[in-house]
Amino acid sequence: MQLIDWLIVLLYLIVTMAMGLYLSRQGSKSLADFFVSGRSLPWWLAGISMAATTFSIDTPLYITGVVANRGIAGNWEWWTFGISHIIMVYVFARMWRRSEVLTDAELTELRYGGKMGAILRGVKAFIFAVPMNCIAIGYAMLAMVKVVDALKIWQGLGIEAAENNLKLFSVIGVSIFVLFYAGLAGLWGVVTTDFFQFFLALFGAIIVAYFALGSVGGIGELVAKVPLASPEKDILSLLPVSLGGNGLITFSETAGITASTFFAYIFIQWWSWRRSDGGGEFVQRFAAAKNESEAEKAAWTFNIMHYVIRTWPWILVALASIVLYPNLEDKELGYPQLMLDFLPPGILGLVVASLLAAFMSTVSTSINWGASFITNDLYLRFVQPEASQTQLVFIGRLSSVLVTALGGAAAFLATDVATVFRLVIAIGTGSGLILILRWFWWRINAAAELTAIIASFFVGMVTSLVPFFKIEDFGLRILFITASVTVLWVIVLVLTSPESEETLEAFYRHVRPGGPGWTKQRLKTGLPPAQDLGLDLQKAIAAIVLLLGTLLSVGGFLLLQETLAWVCLVLAVGGGVALRQLSKTRVLPMPRPGLDDEDLL
Repeated sequence: MQLIDWLIVLLYLIVTMAMGLYLSRQGSKSLADFFVSGRSLPWWLAGISMAATTFSIDTPLYITGVVANRGIAGNWEWWTFGISHIIMVYVFARMWRRSEVLTDAELTELRYGGKMGAILRGVKAFIFAVPMNCIAIGYAMLAMVKVVDALKIWQGLGIEAAENNLKLFSVIGVSIFVLFYAGLAGLWGVVTTDFFQFFLALFGAIIVAYFALGSVGGIGELVAKVPLASPEKDILSLLPVSLGGNGLITFSETAGITASTFFAYIFIQWWSWRRSDGGGEFVQRFAAAKNESEAEKAAWTFNIMHYVIRTWPWILVALASIVLYPNLEDKELGYPQLMLDFLPPGILGLVVASLLAAFMSTVSTSINWGASFITNDLYLRFVQPEASQTQLVFIGRLSSVLVTALGGAAAFLATDVATVFRLVIAIGTGSGLILILRWFWWRINAAAELTAIIASFFVGMVTSLVPFFKIEDFGLRILFITASVTVLWVIVLVLTSPESEETLEAFYRHVRPGGPGWTKQRLKTGLPPAQDLGLDLQKAIAAIVLLLGTLLSVGGFLLLQETLAWVCLVLAVGGGVALRQLSKTRVLPMPRPGLDDEDLL
């Protein structure tokens, strides 16, 4: 880091702080302004903010480690979430916006009633705000520490051998900086800085990819050299399967992931995880969107940016690091090491600023999201229901400080980005199915969801961290967690009573989901569903083919795998055509009781 690099980073920090201060008045008006931007976000700002949230400094390090250790196919660990994210577009985004909740924990008392509904809301808010959220902040901080160390930033300041704790404290210092603008401006400050930070982070990733390719002699040389640098694995395969001589698809023996893990990704993980219905930080963006249509557009914007646009710069850098540093012990450090070795002064500062942007966008969202649970679902609901808007904004800012401090504490315990990422997945796996069913089946109750949330957290922790019970194969771990948690909540569902008719009717009136699971409430209220579930699922299937086909075709063309690229492109075009036709389908509203066909028309 030369003087010009430091000046660029300093300029970035000043601009970010100025934006936060400018928007601080917007977030101070009320709880809704602080946590959901007054429900006035345009789709493009909400969508880019969602993409920025999922792009942290840990992401390029994580992908570099995945590609080096498990091949490109190892990215199915997160690519398969594209299935649930597309279903989110067509099935859940509009319902979340109609629910008008501030957090996904708040939905529990809209969907369920009585004491058990209140307990579920409180438990869910605590688990999501503290352990889950702070673990996520912790591993983002860990990645930042690795970058600080790899770029020799302390040495650049004249400190030759900084202790790990000193490095970590420097990262926590940056987090306090993030806390300052996130705490002042609330979600307005988060999403506005996210927009700026996302494009800076993406530009930085493209710059690193450009220099990485130049360092190995271009794409052709890269594709030729990767198998020589790592002959024991099929690093370049986008799918861990191959077409045998008999015409049958078989699992590749040199794939970097096991068959059980791959099939767990494809068939279980995306619907079993706790965000299967689009929950988490995305709920904030849907709740903040101007209307249902804007929420749907925001979800599509996120999917394009997250899966198609920014995947491949990271993977290209990861492949170059395999060639350039074949003996690097910690594969995740290949990304910052390549920056240090090949980026000239000025460009290095710009890319470091882009990584800071990625880190800050994720941490700011995590801070604001965690604080929303503490303020809305714990303090306002259980401690001070009569609190004024000024009090709630103050508690929101105080909660932001608490979440940041706990995230810093979690960072001291983390050692490996990919391992912690898998832990985050594990402790959230198993509850996804019930989170989907609660929207479409009246029989799901609060006791069953509470069982699923608690069981998934503890079973995930035990099978990931306790040596005697630890399941090393990640696919088998996902399968075991999903099966055991599902058995537990189904037993509780059978043994407990359904929600009251009043609660069920109130939820249906508010959200009006489609499907056969609310027939009784639909007939009783006389209200037609606000969605055609069958048509929405057809759109989702076509859109999944479009998204994943585009993702793989871009990668195929980039990596000179033309047969795969053309096949996937054809599939993507077919999915796009089908989606276009389905989108033209006009859905007539279902008749209300007592109306004949003439009245309906």
